[in-house]
Amino acid sequence: MRSLPVSSVAGPARLGWLDALRGIAALVVAFDHSSSTFMAGFRQELMPEFNTSRYGIMVFFLVSGYIIPASLERHGCVRTFWIVRVFRVYPLWAAVVATTLVLGLCGVAKLRDLGTQDAGAVAVAHVTMLQELLGTPSLLLVLWTLSYEMAFYLLVVALFTLRVQRPATVAVVLAVLAAASATAGVMLPKSALSGLAGTGPLIAVGSLGMVTALCCASAASPVLRVFGGVLGGVLALVLVCNGTVPLWESLTILAVMFLGTAVHRAEHGRSTWWHAAGTAAVVVACAVWSAGRYGDGDLFTRRGWILAFLLAVLTFGVGLALRRRRLPRPLTGLGVISYSVYLVHPVLLAVIAGTVARRWQNNLALEAAFFAVLFPVCVLTYRYIEAPCHAFGRRLGRRVQPP
Repeated sequence: MRSLPVSSVAGPARLGWLDALRGIAALVVAFDHSSSTFMAGFRQELMPEFNTSRYGIMVFFLVSGYIIPASLERHGCVRTFWIVRVFRVYPLWAAVVATTLVLGLCGVAKLRDLGTQDAGAVAVAHVTMLQELLGTPSLLLVLWTLSYEMAFYLLVVALFTLRVQRPATVAVVLAVLAAASATAGVMLPKSALSGLAGTGPLIAVGSLGMVTALCCASAASPVLRVFGGVLGGVLALVLVCNGTVPLWESLTILAVMFLGTAVHRAEHGRSTWWHAAGTAAVVVACAVWSAGRYGDGDLFTRRGWILAFLLAVLTFGVGLALRRRRLPRPLTGLGVISYSVYLVHPVLLAVIAGTVARRWQNNLALEAAFFAVLFPVCVLTYRYIEAPCHAFGRRLGRRVQPP
């Protein structure tokens, strides 16, 4: 997903293990979605046993949690952090969304049903990247995870402005709350806040609150910075209750990202490994307990989700153990273009769905051909959209960063 390229936070030498993890995650998510078109029978048998999509996004979330707060602390400036983030995430996002809309209007790609919502409100919600938490369906399926990424950014900035450096505590609290909500049977309906206040007003309030939080947190005044940080953090916590995934999973996602932060602090001597291990034990135990309590009898949610989650944590642990080893260049190279792989593959699938529909099911050769087309396209989008825009964002961030 949208993790900051490691070179920007780790100096000239890339942290290859993080690239490798991102590459694996992007590959698995792309396979999960493409297999529903080309290998539907196999996917139907696999999903109850192993939720490939959840595996991939949990690996992504762990990597984001590991690197994003470190990026903010390295810059030491909220304004610089947001500038770098915007130029890292939005250019490819905008290109993909615009391409999808154009292809859909031309009848080449099959667009997702966005219901009867006002087009302007849907557009505003997507620009904030919080559309998943604002009661608006995502134009592309994968965009829902970016809403949780944005919520995590807001929480990280809130903790930074308040000078709170206890990610392990935050991860444990969120994980325990997730387990408590699952145990108590707190089953908020999908987009609960939208049902109470209305989608339009919620989008207006959420968008205005986010813009205010970003502007204030980036201000020169310490009082405004704290106000903006707290506002953004509160907004993120409130909106995660409005997602389309269960409350326990929303809280677990945030806990997983803060677990990645706790691991980073332990690795760099700002905490102990025992502290990080204890945090991981609590987060994993609460996540497994929550998934086991939720949806009794639903194999997709229980067994498939639990196995995917445990393997995601194990994959991150293996990558961490191999962090000082040189990993295969194809794998780390795939990590470099992982954001493109994550965002571009649904566009190709939408084109396939809008043209040849589902005439090519259960065909492994076509599955391989899909990736043979996808990877070169992603190399081009990385080279001509991601890389230059990110480089410009870094230069601009350095200009506005105070001494």
